[in-house]
Amino acid sequence: MTFVFTRRVSRVALLATLPALALGGFSVAAHAQRLPKTVRPEHYTLALTPNLKAATFAGDETIDLTLAAASKTITLNSAEISFKSVTATSAQGAAETATVSLDPDKEQATFTFPAELPAGKLKLSIAYTGILNNELRGFYLSKTEKRNYAVTQFESTDARRAFPSFDEPAFKATFDISLTVDAGDTVISNTNVIADKSAGAGLHTMTFATTPKMSTYLVAFLVGDFKCVSGESDGTPIRACATPGQEEKGKFAVEAAEYILHYYNNYFGIKYPMPKLDMIAIPDFEAGAMENFGAITYRETDFLIDEKTASLNQKKNVAVVVAHEMAHQWFGDMVTMQWWDNIWLNEGFATWMETKSVASWHPEWRYSQDEAAVLDGTLNLDSQPTTHAIRATADTPSEINEMFDGISYGKGGAVLAMVENYLGPETFRQGVHNYLAAHLYGNATAEDFWGAQTATSKKPVDKIMESFVAQPGVPLVTITSDGKNTVRAAQSRFYLTPGVKTAAADSEAAKAQSWTIPICFKAGAQNSCEMLARDSPAQPLKVPAVPFLFADGGAKGYYRTLYPKPTYEAILSHAETSLTPEERISLIGNEWAMMRSGRSGVGDYLNLVAALRAEPDSIVLEQALGKIGTINDRVATEGEREQLAGWIRSEFSPAYEALHPGSAEESPDKKQMRALLFGVLGNAGDPVVLAEAKLLAEKYVKDPSSVDPNLAQAALGVAAAHGDLVLYDKLLALSESTSDTAVKTTALFLTASFKDPVLVKRTLDFVAEGKVRNQDSWILLAALLNHRETREQAWTYIQQNWTKVSAQFTTSSGTRVVAAAGSFCSAEKRDEVASFFATHKVIAAERTLKQSADSINACVQLHQAQEPNLKQWLAAKSASSGVASR
Repeated sequence: MTFVFTRRVSRVALLATLPALALGGFSVAAHAQRLPKTVRPEHYTLALTPNLKAATFAGDETIDLTLAAASKTITLNSAEISFKSVTATSAQGAAETATVSLDPDKEQATFTFPAELPAGKLKLSIAYTGILNNELRGFYLSKTEKRNYAVTQFESTDARRAFPSFDEPAFKATFDISLTVDAGDTVISNTNVIADKSAGAGLHTMTFATTPKMSTYLVAFLVGDFKCVSGESDGTPIRACATPGQEEKGKFAVEAAEYILHYYNNYFGIKYPMPKLDMIAIPDFEAGAMENFGAITYRETDFLIDEKTASLNQKKNVAVVVAHEMAHQWFGDMVTMQWWDNIWLNEGFATWMETKSVASWHPEWRYSQDEAAVLDGTLNLDSQPTTHAIRATADTPSEINEMFDGISYGKGGAVLAMVENYLGPETFRQGVHNYLAAHLYGNATAEDFWGAQTATSKKPVDKIMESFVAQPGVPLVTITSDGKNTVRAAQSRFYLTPGVKTAAADSEAAKAQSWTIPICFKAGAQNSCEMLARDSPAQPLKVPAVPFLFADGGAKGYYRTLYPKPTYEAILSHAETSLTPEERISLIGNEWAMMRSGRSGVGDYLNLVAALRAEPDSIVLEQALGKIGTINDRVATEGEREQLAGWIRSEFSPAYEALHPGSAEESPDKKQMRALLFGVLGNAGDPVVLAEAKLLAEKYVKDPSSVDPNLAQAALGVAAAHGDLVLYDKLLALSESTSDTAVKTTALFLTASFKDPVLVKRTLDFVAEGKVRNQDSWILLAALLNHRETREQAWTYIQQNWTKVSAQFTTSSGTRVVAAAGSFCSAEKRDEVASFFATHKVIAAERTLKQSADSINACVQLHQAQEPNLKQWLAAKSASSGVASR
């Protein structure tokens, strides 16, 4: 599953900065929510009749199952289901009718029969009704201005809202699915249609081929007037489907899927097994996408694009989301984790895999630099006081939802990338193949995966992965000189906040933490990797005979590094000429982390940024400059912000001017660099750029295709941040009139960039009054809370209008608003946030609230520690050369 966020490299990059999407939960009696293993389903026959106008559906279901022992009861999962009848028929033909008792808290139904059911094969026949809810989960309604659609989202524990089921991943079964719908509607499900017959009275029944064995959360059925465009790869039909009029915007996704399917067939050495691959864009969809076997569903903005108006980042995002979900067809769908505590096996792998295929398709898009940027964000997330191990307790629905976060996705993917870097790509690929081949259509554990890699490579992958999967946190590798060809390396747990004081951090277990770490030293084209053993206080490591020592060759290491000063200075002197762009991103992130943890000063970081003023790679420079926003927001005083803006204008205006006007033939990176510097200078108040942004924004609202898509995003952001009522109204009108989903959401989200208090209130009212789809409302609230100029007003409004605001939350978006409340920077606001949410509970947001408090505490400490350093640095710059302004 993919989650949606509001910047490039969509969900993973920002996921790495946010806490879990549905957090908290209680472990009391958690195991009681698990189903007994004495009953195993083998096959479901589902016949559903949805009524889209009444928002209800009727279901007839038969489950073929096996009883391990004779019993008078059968318990399975059910939520929001009304039972009409339940009958069990044994292999001998005897039929028993059950009484039904419900346990809403456990989301279970127990069928009790008058006589004991014999062990062995059994058919369970169930007639029931349900509701098409508005909660974006289970079998639910998605709406456009013209009509309703009935669609599904079952991961992780919501198939039980559509059909009574053994709704746990290890209870795999095959499925025969049919739906009776209006004559003008179609149905899309996991497999191909094998029959379409009239059902009388303006209805028809569509029946689908039997599925392979799969988990309940991967079942899908969607009802409406979907239209599709088609393609094909390796003999597999591929379709991109959407609401009428939108289908042509799925062509880019089809092109991506055609390449990716062929790539995956070769990479995995196992052919895609389904008879077709459908990809469907849904108007109301909380996640970014969902990997239903053979019928992947998407949020429209993560799937539909007009190539004439789409920026490079939007194209990259669609390609990577398609690649992520298609990777799941093997890793997650064919082979599924045994239980949700190993969800990282699905999500971490798909996160690691998603860029591999699209980088092969479009190498000029430089996904490897995106990977390095995502890794840096994940390391920062995992260096907070409140984090969790990749594999953690997940028994209740709340605990399960908690696992879908930046640790399972980002850290899971990063650890796999580190191991691949250590083993080599082909050895790692063979290990992946061996793992999949051994568990096809079954379930597996983390031990199964790293056992296959260990057996294939004959290297201690099990020791590496166990140490990173079972423990929270990030290692700090401290390097000291130990002679010409060796260094000494020691390890400890790294915290981003200096002097962190929490029960978890102060525990003996945290203090004693250590990992088995492959340290890869840069050594020309071939990195030299050494193993830093667990439980070794300090260990000699061989190093290559190279002009300088860099301990993250390939930029794949899941650790931070503290170097001796001479070693670090040697790295800096060679960074521009001898480090790859990915390694420079690693260096930038590491220096930022050292500053955040109090091991260096903010001036040291700004000096590094200044040294990168001629950096040729836009993603590298974006990483460096992006952190200046944090300095501006979290460290600088009001007067220092203007000095810092002047320094930015002085340092980076020449680089922007040197780019000259763009042309259609220039490289994607040059276009990205122009857009980056335009946004940076605009945010720094460059008067020439501000005037240009206003003109470009005016052109865009008249005709989005008239402005280069890459520059348009930057120009609109700058114009909105300095915009007035006239521009606000034009963007709002554009969001309401355009049929282009990407343009619509871009214009809508920009309303949260305006700073005028009157316009801020209009945006907040827009959310509270339900005029924004509830899948998107949290994005506007979070943006306003994250902007320094609008934070206080948004927070006051949310408190004063809590009933209306919270009514717009979905099952997980409330936690994102709690997370955004962590953008304050004072002890008083920390206590205010904690007090408010103590009495205004957000479902399953307990850990999110702790992480928000961590964030506020970290900001307070960062300001106290680094503001004097910033003041001194700015004064020195002003004295030596003056801070110029254009």
